[in-house]
Parts: sequence; structure tokens; C-alpha cells
Amino acid sequence: MSGSRHFRLRGRGIRLRFTAMYMALFLLSGAALLALTNLLAIGNVKMSAPVGSQPQPVPLVAAQQHIAALQAELDQVHTQQLRQLLTGSLIALAVMLAVSAVLGRVVADRVLRPLRTITAATRRISADNLHERLAVTAPHDEVKDLSDTIDGLLARLEGAFEAQRRFVANASHELRTPLTTMRAALDVAVAKPPPIPAQTTALADRLRTELDQIDRLLEGLLLLARVQHGAAPDEVTVPLGNLVSEALAARTAEVSAMELTVHDELDDDARIHGSRTLLARMVDNVIDNAVTHNQHGGWIRIAATANDETALLVVETGGRVLDHEQVGRLARPFQRLGAERTGNAHGSGLGLSIVSDIAAIHGGTLDLRARPEGGLRVAITLPLAGVPA
Repeated sequence: MSGSRHFRLRGRGIRLRFTAMYMALFLLSGAALLALTNLLAIGNVKMSAPVGSQPQPVPLVAAQQHIAALQAELDQVHTQQLRQLLTGSLIALAVMLAVSAVLGRVVADRVLRPLRTITAATRRISADNLHERLAVTAPHDEVKDLSDTIDGLLARLEGAFEAQRRFVANASHELRTPLTTMRAALDVAVAKPPPIPAQTTALADRLRTELDQIDRLLEGLLLLARVQHGAAPDEVTVPLGNLVSEALAARTAEVSAMELTVHDELDDDARIHGSRTLLARMVDNVIDNAVTHNQHGGWIRIAATANDETALLVVETGGRVLDHEQVGRLARPFQRLGAERTGNAHGSGLGLSIVSDIAAIHGGTLDLRARPEGGLRVAITLPLAGVPA
């Protein structure tokens, strides 16, 4: 919403600049014309003024006084006419300036109308409908060139997005077959009649752990590809607090093992609409991130609240002071904090990236911030059920 408002302000500023330019040009040309008219009028008055030193045929004092009086009256009439001319010109200039402002706004609107059409069409096109095109039907001019350039860019973006999604989905599916074969080979090796060497058992356990990690990574890639396709099955209205409770209940053992203290504030009015599977995975990933990357004996604070139009899920954890720049990159795939997260067997670096994409297709946002006191604050904003995304 803020981006849309910013664009409208910029568009309005361009329109105002066009209008001001038209007004300035008219004002300058009108002022020059007014000055030229008055200079010519003053010059004519000076040229028509009689010279008092000319000899008179009849040197009569009365006649000279009468001529002087007539000359004074004539000068006064000319001065009054000049004032009236100047006043009328200024009034006409002011009226025409106002008219030029209206006409300038109309002309600016007409000039910018094709650009507004292109902008509105471009704003409607997102990663989910890159197949749409502007397809401006206009004479071949600068606006048509701009439209064709944007259409070409959209075509290239559509191809790049589709190739990326297809690669992730195909690679994830293809990798599952050799992983299944490797797991079956391990099971067969361990299932042989005893005695089985201890080194073989330890190696099999370690390989199973690594295979489980790869399975989680592939599952995350598949889910990320489906979310980026905009797939949202089983749409329902669900309380956000219920999803939080289910995620916490599934991790009771981990919370107890790490002796974590959980503080929750769940508002029953925080009800959201969308795919229950994806929304549950979103909340599950956030809670899993808070539990897995916490310190022993730490705490987790969870709040699911609602206001007039949005539901807000905030998950905070304690810990060391984190770098703000690194925290801002956590919503990207395969981004982690610190070496201990890189080597964590339970993390693939896709959790918060999946959260960000799921929130986005439901009309929400993900906000990650490092707490000044230490730890991480994860905030998800989603439209309330019944509010358009």
C-alpha cells in the first residue's frame, strides 16, 4: 500500500511539474508581450507630445496658457489611458494564467494517460501472472517503444521464473530415487545376520542422519517451488492461535530437553484464511526456528493478536546480539546466522524463506529484526479472514 501511495504522489508531482511548466511559459510570454505593448504605447505618447519651445505665431499670453492647459489635460488623459491599459493587461494576464493552469493540467493528464495505463497494467503483473502483457495498441512512438520493451522484459522474466521452478521441482524429484536406494542398501547391510561390526552400525546411523537431512532439504525445495507457483490448496478459515498451539505441542519434547520457557498470548479473534497446509507449515517453521536455534535454558515469547484488518504473529527469542544486516538476509534461501547454524543437522536454510513466500501468497509480510537486548524477533502480518489480501 505504501508503494502504491508513493507512486501516486510521484505521478501527481509529474503532473504538477507539467502544469507549472505550461504556466511558466505562458507567464513569461504574456509578460514579454505586455511589456512590449506598454513600451510602444509610452513611446507613442512621448513622440506625440508637443515641444514647448516652438515659436508661436501670435505671442499672446492667454493663448499660451490655454495651450498649456490643453497639453496638461492631454497628458493626464494619456496617463490615465496607460494606467487603464496596464491594469486591463494585468487582469487579462491573471485570467489567462488561471486558464493556462486548467488547460495545462488537462494537457498533462492527456500526455501522461498512456504512461498511467502502462503503470497500472505493470502493477497488476506479478510472479504469478507473468504471462500477461501490456499489449498497448498505439501508433509507433516513444510510449509504444516503452510498452514493447516492458513486454519483452516480462517474457524474459517469465522464462527465467519457469526455468527455475521447473529445475527445482525436477531436481528434487529425481534426487529422491537414489536416496531411497541408498537408504534401502543401508537397511539391508544392517539387517544381515550378526555379528555386525560396530563400525558398520555407527556408519549406518551417521548415513541415515545425513539422508534424513537431505530429505528435509528436498522437501523444503519442493514446498518452496509449489509456493512460488502460487499453489494454495484446502483453503479454510483457521484461528492463528490454533496453528501455534499445534506447532508447540509437536515440539514438547524438544522444549523440555532444552528447558525452554514459553510465554504465549493467543487471541481467538486472530483468524486467517488460506491454505491450512501452507499456513500450518509457515507457523511450524517459525516455531521450529525459535526452538532449534535457541540456547539451553532460554525463553520463547509468542503473541498472536488481531486488530481491525490484520492478524499479527510475533515470535521472539533471547540470545546473543545479532548482526542486523545478516538478520535481514535470513529470508533468502540457504541463509543462516553464524557457523553454529551452518553446521546444524536440523537446519537447511530454507525455513524462513518458505515462511516469507507463504506469507506473501496470502497477502502478508515477514519482518525479521535483531533485538537490541539479544536474540531474534520474527513478525508475520496477515490479513484477517474476510479482509481482501
